[in-house]
Amino acid sequence: MLEWDETVLRALKEDLGSGDVTTRITVNPEKRARAELLAKENLVLAGLDVARRAFALVDPETVFISSFTDGDEISKGTVFARVEGRAVSLLEAERVALNFLQCLCGIATLTRRFVAEVAGTKASITDTRKTTPGLRSMEKYAVRVGGGRNHRFSLADGVLIKENHSRAAGGIGEAVRRARAGAPHPLKIEVEVSTLEEVAEAVAAKADILLLDNMDVQRVRESVALVNGRALLEVSGGMALDTVRTFAQTGVDILSVGALTHSARAMDISMLFETGAS
Repeated sequence: MLEWDETVLRALKEDLGSGDVTTRITVNPEKRARAELLAKENLVLAGLDVARRAFALVDPETVFISSFTDGDEISKGTVFARVEGRAVSLLEAERVALNFLQCLCGIATLTRRFVAEVAGTKASITDTRKTTPGLRSMEKYAVRVGGGRNHRFSLADGVLIKENHSRAAGGIGEAVRRARAGAPHPLKIEVEVSTLEEVAEAVAAKADILLLDNMDVQRVRESVALVNGRALLEVSGGMALDTVRTFAQTGVDILSVGALTHSARAMDISMLFETGAS
């Protein structure tokens, strides 16, 4: 099985239930068909292989053809893929293939827009763990397709001391000290801070990365000056397309955008049978 087959199979089972009753009673099982996948708006393509697997897992004899690759910018009205096989197989896989494509293209498209907004600054656009349960690997893949970077995939991938960790440990300084003593060597230690006083405390504790949480632009600028290169700086909270460049221009290193995965709009993509299919 390929990397995402289990996820695709689960989606197919959910959608098909006990069987596609409409297709079974209206379509000759021997009839063959060709269909086009059409972009109905401008988008960044992501999820071609996922769609291909949806059709193949329903019917291995289905042929999926595309001259495009993930990451390509597709214009409205472009037919970016064609599928050919038994009509019943195409109909049974259609919704699941489109659902994945629309979701992943939406994430890649939104990510590409954020990346374009910060072009020319040193800031990188990263995602968060605010992903659809069970779809994190796919959604983070779509972020990379759009030109963004992945933050932690799971809680095991890095030390990120949030406000509640600091409170439970007895303060930022103590939390960083414990993390430094107990974390595996390669892991960086990141600390969430929301005031200049906490910035100073985290720097004094020698945190590797400071997460500036829900600070306005002026507080971010002051934090950049206070840190003065002694730690990497990440900004998080309420990043929007119309404000992200202003934050990037403060000199921070990372802009984490939860909206890339939790609020990306599904792209408008359709599948239509070609006329004259045998």
